[in-house]
Amino acid sequence: MDADVERALEQFLPAAPAHNPIYLTGIRAFRESMPGAPLVAAFETEFHATMPEYAARYGVPVKWHDPDGVRRYGFHGASHQFVSERVPEMLDVPGDSLRLVSCHLGGSASICAVDRGRSVDTTMGFSPQSGLENATRHGDLDVFAVLYMMRRHGWSVDEVASQLARNGGLAGLSGIAGGDVRDLEAAADAGDDNARLALDVFCYGVRKTIGAYAAAMGGLDAVAFTGGIGENSALLRAACCKGLEFLGVRLDVARNQHGSGDRIVSADGAGVKVVALATNEEIVVARRAYRLLKLC
Repeated sequence: MDADVERALEQFLPAAPAHNPIYLTGIRAFRESMPGAPLVAAFETEFHATMPEYAARYGVPVKWHDPDGVRRYGFHGASHQFVSERVPEMLDVPGDSLRLVSCHLGGSASICAVDRGRSVDTTMGFSPQSGLENATRHGDLDVFAVLYMMRRHGWSVDEVASQLARNGGLAGLSGIAGGDVRDLEAAADAGDDNARLALDVFCYGVRKTIGAYAAAMGGLDAVAFTGGIGENSALLRAACCKGLEFLGVRLDVARNQHGSGDRIVSADGAGVKVVALATNEEIVVARRAYRLLKLC
């Protein structure tokens, strides 16, 4: 890893304030404590480099894109890559024949359209703030709403960035600090309408994205649920799939409710296979590092 990597991370600090500072601290700590050891950077954006330009570009002034780099990069790449490799194994089909929607749903959540092994679209964009609602980070938001609030209240850039990163998303919708889905489900069961609304917003976002990505790929063969929510919440999986029967998505109630481990949760004969599985981002990062170091 050379100084260019650190400069790139520093340049994009405002885009990922909850992530890049930690990465930079880790890089510098390893460099100081292990001065001769090779350091490899495995970027979450790498898997999404195959997105076509029409999926990656924003309608911003041309100079925003070049040289300033404003475009959709996508994140959770290691998880989506793992899912794209693991699901064909589970279904015993070639990965290059599968049109897959990978749903990484957790405190940080994103969805990826994987067309025959290649990322062709994803919900997170220039930053990890966009796309689905996250636990405390807002999802898609009209940028002029932000400008309006800044002018109305005299907020600084740092003030509004902190609010949207720490108090938005499911926490903002529900009023429940932290926006943990387990807390939201418990509150909704107890009659909290705001918690129920937050869950409805989240599931609606997942459901409409699955439909959109089916259109983007010209069809759909499988949907995968992973991450803390996707793997473990039968309730949310069912809610996210409800209404997608027209695409061939049908869950088996018993499998969805009571299974464990990597498993198929769709009904027998369903046109689209639905799976729940544990992701493994660490193995993807380790393999990337191994391949790179092998060339050195």
